[in-house]
Amino acid sequence: MSERAPAPGGLALVESLVNTLDLESGADALDTVEGRARLGLSDDELPAARALRESLRATLLAHAGHPPHRSVTPLGELLSAAPLRVTVDARDGSARLAPADPDPLLSRIAAAVAEALVAGTWDRLKACEATTCHWAYYDRSPAGRGRWCSMQVCGARAKMRRYRAREA
Repeated sequence: MSERAPAPGGLALVESLVNTLDLESGADALDTVEGRARLGLSDDELPAARALRESLRATLLAHAGHPPHRSVTPLGELLSAAPLRVTVDARDGSARLAPADPDPLLSRIAAAVAEALVAGTWDRLKACEATTCHWAYYDRSPAGRGRWCSMQVCGARAKMRRYRAREA
């Protein structure tokens, strides 16, 4: 798991949701009261939040050029159920997308994705290629070719595996 700075803007929420599950240990922050409270989730919202999390993870794996980790509902299908509205601040004229749906998490995620699309940052949010990790991270590399959430952990493990395979 990464010690990287959080993703910019609303992508931090997407990153935070995806990273509620530690694939290596199986620990799911959504199983805890604190984890659910951080995202404003009730027990009834957990199945939908978990489906959204795995759909986001599959999309972030695609951003990094990797196949999905398992079969999931396509992200576009989930986000289509989250209508957004444009709000304009009367004081300064600034506009933003705001949730217009009773499912606050889904709407906040949809607004974050839309914001990132406009900013051109959506494709920079990726999932680690390590099959035991798939942690979400924001790729700040100049060329946008980051592969692991952490070079010190997942990257080092992958490089060591390749080295050992060559030496064998």
